[in-house]
Amino acid sequence: MHRIAFTLVFIIVASRLSLIAQAPSTNAPQQVHADLNQLMRGVLYPAANVVFAAQNDNPGEIKFVPGHDPAMSTDPLTSTFGGWVAIENAALALAESANLLSIPGRMCSNGVPVPTKDAAWMAFVQQVRDEGMKAYKAAKAKDQPKMIELSETLSVACNGCHRKYRDRRATEKRCM
Repeated sequence: MHRIAFTLVFIIVASRLSLIAQAPSTNAPQQVHADLNQLMRGVLYPAANVVFAAQNDNPGEIKFVPGHDPAMSTDPLTSTFGGWVAIENAALALAESANLLSIPGRMCSNGVPVPTKDAAWMAFVQQVRDEGMKAYKAAKAKDQPKMIELSETLSVACNGCHRKYRDRRATEKRCM
């Protein structure tokens, strides 16, 4: 009887150890798939535009187009998760994108590495993160006057980085 019980325990423990050995590593290295320009155009720019939309239109008053399926909308503001929820999500996308801006190995469109070790770069990235979180809190509170105020500070954060790293006459000098 003890031998059968021992054998069953051994089989159970061995099978569990086998499952653990097959589990994917949680320490997988971060992968970079987009250059900085693609990341800006695909994530930050669209998210910022959604946040900035709250300056002109109250997201709580956005009307859906009759006959238009919100689930098929390419405009986050008129999608199933539109209005203030779209502003919240876009603000969080900006805050989270700060992590993407900090990943080593990302390149600028001209082949120059993103200056992730530069203190000025990291300060701009932190501003985007901070302003994104402030915008999220304002959107959560449905505070349009605060969104108008934050749009200005978010714009200043973006423009500071653009002036230092992007707005160069010669594209090859960007990110330097």
